[in-house]
Amino acid sequence: MEYQYLFGPVRSRRLGRSLGIDLVPGNICSLNCVYCECGTTIHITRKRGEYASLSRIQQELDHYLRIKRDIDYITLGGTGEPTLHSGISAILEYLRKHHPEYKRAVLTNSTLLHDPAIRDEIKTADLILPSLDAVSDDIFQTINRPPSGITAETMVDGLIALRKEFKGKIWLEIFFIPGVNTTDEELHLLRDAAVRINPDVIHINSLSRPGAETWVTTLTDDEKKAIQSFFIEQFKNTQII
Repeated sequence: MEYQYLFGPVRSRRLGRSLGIDLVPGNICSLNCVYCECGTTIHITRKRGEYASLSRIQQELDHYLRIKRDIDYITLGGTGEPTLHSGISAILEYLRKHHPEYKRAVLTNSTLLHDPAIRDEIKTADLILPSLDAVSDDIFQTINRPPSGITAETMVDGLIALRKEFKGKIWLEIFFIPGVNTTDEELHLLRDAAVRINPDVIHINSLSRPGAETWVTTLTDDEKKAIQSFFIEQFKNTQII
């Protein structure tokens, strides 16, 4: 079978051997992040829909997993924001029922987590990996370039609510761009927000592949270590990577 929506398994820094499901192909997303390795978002939207055929995804999963596979996670992600897919809960439930031996992970940019219904749809995942790159609105606009109606405040509120409701693991990713969200003010805002969210792990991330905008640069090793140390000061039980 030629797979239209499955990709990998790929070797992931965070997830080990990860079999991906591209739920929103074609670079359709609710943000237009300057660092996105998929390039500039073609269509920025908050509208949900069946961007990838639910029945086809199920067929591809059954075909690929007809034999035992050495994978650590089946990851709902891809080139767009996976929570835009209206059938995300059905896919997670299908995996739970038909392929329960594999752990289920959801990558999300956190834009829709303020909606209780969407938080409920992803509750059967084993692991959720949300992103938060800024707390102040001007930095949020600079890095993530959201459509109207999405703010950093609503994202933080959604993440706090997710932590209260979700029984699995939450690994929060923060993408840092030197000179943009690495100021003392923004670092304190991000750390304070992370304390309120209380994730199990915090991933300090930086550019490793070309992003959507050429001006985006990577952290030096010393800068990354300094940010890790800054976060560690406020966390005892959360791993900072």
